[in-house]
Amino acid sequence: MRRLVDFDCKPLILLFIYVLSAGCEENGKQVSDAVLNTPVEIRLNRFDVAFDQMETEELPVLKANYPYLFPEQYPDSIWLAKHRDSLQREIRAEVRQAFSNFKPLTAELELLFKHLRYYFPDESLPEITTLTNDVDYQNRVILTDSLLLIGLDNYLGADHRFYANMDRYIAKELDPRYLSSDVASAFARRRVPFPAERSFIAQMIYYGKILYLKDLLLPLASDAVKIGYEDAELQWARDNEGQIWRYFIERELLYNTDRELAPRFLDPAPFSKFRLLLDNESPGRLGRYMGWQIVRSYMEANEVPLEKMLRLSGEELFKNSNYKPPK
Repeated sequence: MRRLVDFDCKPLILLFIYVLSAGCEENGKQVSDAVLNTPVEIRLNRFDVAFDQMETEELPVLKANYPYLFPEQYPDSIWLAKHRDSLQREIRAEVRQAFSNFKPLTAELELLFKHLRYYFPDESLPEITTLTNDVDYQNRVILTDSLLLIGLDNYLGADHRFYANMDRYIAKELDPRYLSSDVASAFARRRVPFPAERSFIAQMIYYGKILYLKDLLLPLASDAVKIGYEDAELQWARDNEGQIWRYFIERELLYNTDRELAPRFLDPAPFSKFRLLLDNESPGRLGRYMGWQIVRSYMEANEVPLEKMLRLSGEELFKNSNYKPPK
């Protein structure tokens, strides 16, 4: 009943690298032979397929194979009703159509795991289980020490009818091109300590470190995919980086501990809140984008091990970053 990957991903990985390299917005990105030769084992379970194809009498076998997906307090009648439910059947049908061939995404995830093992040899690589989770987009990827759960009904494409009533800034990230990026974020959050400082700059650097790790783990991905922007939103951030920085400096926001700064500049939102006429033109989370540029600047200016950088306080990293926004 369990569906594990049983094919050789190497040809697919090489094809994936070629296609992404050819279409990548940043030039000169490559995957080193050292990373490609890093051994990893992808263990992938298509629970969504197994549950969809299940016969009623097969439920006990499925429960034995996936005990972590069947809490004991729920009787079998709950799962059988879910299996028959018309809306659930529709969700599974859409996922089945969208992800009938999971090999390209498996190759993507394997390349991510190779980078992860290359940079963090002690990192345990979890077993991957795909499922549907009632379009719970806030929990579309769940990572534990041994499991990586991916809710595929959260990656059907921004214009899918299931997302019609969602805000655009949420729906636009519910696309398969963001799947590996979301997985990389989950791993990065395990490696980046949450800041003890409450300052705005410390929070900016926290998110900047996560995005910098994604630079390493997803070297072929575009910056737009890594931060969850559309291409035009990324270009807006790049074009206005100097003005954003001047705004933060002139209003003395860097060491400010006002909690309102997070929803204005760090949290997912349709736009950032400068409280200016340009607000509606801006993408959300520009504080994260700025933190990313600061961390990049620090790593360019300082020869330090990756682990040491991750442990630095945000304020110390900023002071030694030599960050200068473009004019």
